[in-house]
Amino acid sequence: MLNDKTREAIEIMRECNLLVSRTLAEVAAILEPGVTTLELDRIAEQFITDSGAEPGFKGYNGFPKTLCTSVNSQVVHGIPSDYVLKENDIVSIDCGVRMKGYYGDTAYTFAVGEIDSRVAELLRVTYESLYRGIEQAVSGKRLGDIGFAVQQHAEAAGFSVVREMVGHGIGEKLHEDPEVPNYGKRGRGSLLREGMVICIEPMINLGGRSIVQEADGWTIRTRDNKPSAHYELPVVVSKDSADILSTFEYIEEVLLTKNNGLPWQNRKP
Repeated sequence: MLNDKTREAIEIMRECNLLVSRTLAEVAAILEPGVTTLELDRIAEQFITDSGAEPGFKGYNGFPKTLCTSVNSQVVHGIPSDYVLKENDIVSIDCGVRMKGYYGDTAYTFAVGEIDSRVAELLRVTYESLYRGIEQAVSGKRLGDIGFAVQQHAEAAGFSVVREMVGHGIGEKLHEDPEVPNYGKRGRGSLLREGMVICIEPMINLGGRSIVQEADGWTIRTRDNKPSAHYELPVVVSKDSADILSTFEYIEEVLLTKNNGLPWQNRKP
């Protein structure tokens, strides 16, 4: 399960992950009602290749596109298509790149226009639960401490935590050990060591936690067809506080300029 990284590797991974964030900012700039998820994918792939990297997801285990675009009740792994985004949709966009032998991986859930207030609350709480988990990513803690922090925050707000889909280690492979669940018990699970690089990615549902796989063999959605939100950041486990390798800042600069607010602030009464 060892995935401790050298300082040189960590800095390459930081470069990769900041490129992912800039890619998601390019996507955010054109995301609005009337745009297809396939168009978002085209913009992302062009930006990644123009930046001297390659899409991390395209071709991975046969996945056909650059982005995962998961709309409304789709939790993760949605395939970009001719689906036209409309007012009141939400869309989780997960993006990966490969550069200099390492991977980057970040996800953000966007509101399309104004969204219902309870869905806006789902986005806000999922976002907060990610950072609650990141606070626990310090050496000497355990994986269960991360999962407990995410689960407690999400469930206290009346939402449910997906169990089957989890975060993961990352490095020269997109998915490495350890798996990082979004639920758990404090003080349980594998020990977190300084230098480990993990992706923490809460997937939180408005309704029940049960999920199903769609017929395309990739897309995961909620069994009750209620909305789901997903945010992801890669972090280095450190002594005092986690070192976040990616950022939401580029994305949110675009959203604040376009929408005068973050996704959960653009809500219907």
